[in-house]
Amino acid sequence: MTEQDRDLRARLVAAGIELVTEEGVHALGLREIARRAGVSHGAPRRYFPTHRELLAAVARHGFGRLTDTLAGADALAAGTGADPRARIEALARGYLGFAAANPGMFELMFRHDLLEGSGTELRRSTLPLFRTLVALVGELHPQGEDPTATTAALWANLHGLAQLRSWGSLALATGSDGLEPVLRATLTAHLGPADR
Repeated sequence: MTEQDRDLRARLVAAGIELVTEEGVHALGLREIARRAGVSHGAPRRYFPTHRELLAAVARHGFGRLTDTLAGADALAAGTGADPRARIEALARGYLGFAAANPGMFELMFRHDLLEGSGTELRRSTLPLFRTLVALVGELHPQGEDPTATTAALWANLHGLAQLRSWGSLALATGSDGLEPVLRATLTAHLGPADR
């Protein structure tokens, strides 16, 4: 691939990132991405054989940013000597914060129906973070349940909170925009009381 090819490929991905950030997943048509990148509507096909591959490249950027956000949150918590539960809480807050700050990208990243074929590779990029969570949950419950199942349930709950909040459903159900009581209940449900 030539330098010009790499540049055009990067411009297409950048245009997709811009679109999903400003307008959401529904705006990610090939023609609009090409228009934003300043190329002909057929140009994306030369660099991304399918629309899904281009969307996966945009989502890969999002996964990289999420990983960096959560690694930073964990490093900050670990650097203060936080116990496993406090580190999990920092990761949960980082996840929910990323979702709130990047709603379009967050939706795209988990729309495996749109990323089919590339989704497995993308999911693998988040495995180190998931393993960190599993290890922290395992430290909290050394002889308890399978930490992988507990971690998956916690992640599913956090993801659901993020999605319900973005749709406005959480505020409708709880009567408040405040996420704190629901987050505390989520952590307690999966990790047990904070003081044990």
